Amino acid sequence: MNDRPWFAHPTACVDEPATIGAGTKIWHFCHVSSGASIGERCNLGQNVFVAPGVRIGDNVKIQNNVSVYEGVELEDDVFCGPSCVFTNVNNPRSQVNRRGQYAKTIVRRGASIGANATIVCGSTIGRYAFIAAGAVVARGEVPDYALMVGVPARRKGWISRHGQPLTAPDADGVMTCPESGWRYREVEPGIVRCLDKGEDEGI
Repeated sequence: MNDRPWFAHPTACVDEPATIGAGTKIWHFCHVSSGASIGERCNLGQNVFVAPGVRIGDNVKIQNNVSVYEGVELEDDVFCGPSCVFTNVNNPRSQVNRRGQYAKTIVRRGASIGANATIVCGSTIGRYAFIAAGAVVARGEVPDYALMVGVPARRKGWISRHGQPLTAPDADGVMTCPESGWRYREVEPGIVRCLDKGEDEGI
């Protein structure tokens, strides 16, 4: 009898040792490599690959056909849309071994990456940022709450924790989420903060 606190479909391959949190579900044809760490209540859709040493936080949703390579870290509450792409080497060559030269990519808490978006290695995606479907983030820092679209991705506006574009600033510089009513403000140029919840609090 299987008494483990997480689920893996019979077609999934989970190499030992790997750390997997309670309530996590690993679906058809996934491969979780040895040394990977996956938090609680995560969901890995069909054909997801998690490389050795990768760290994935709690409540992360990874949709079908996503590979999370060495050098990539996903914090809590991250969403990865279907077939989004991560890279880990800036100048790959088949004839040149660049193991150990992986450029770090971090996706901060609550961020979402749309279907078929590409995150070039060396990027940091800020908290609750939203990378639109098909966008290409070509290295660098994406601010917290930024809505990024296009190729290369550029900031189109600001987005709430609930995934809604924020209203234009009022006379006091306050932007509002139309879904939750929570208020946000650009406290410094390019730095947005929620006025109704602490940055370490969820929704």
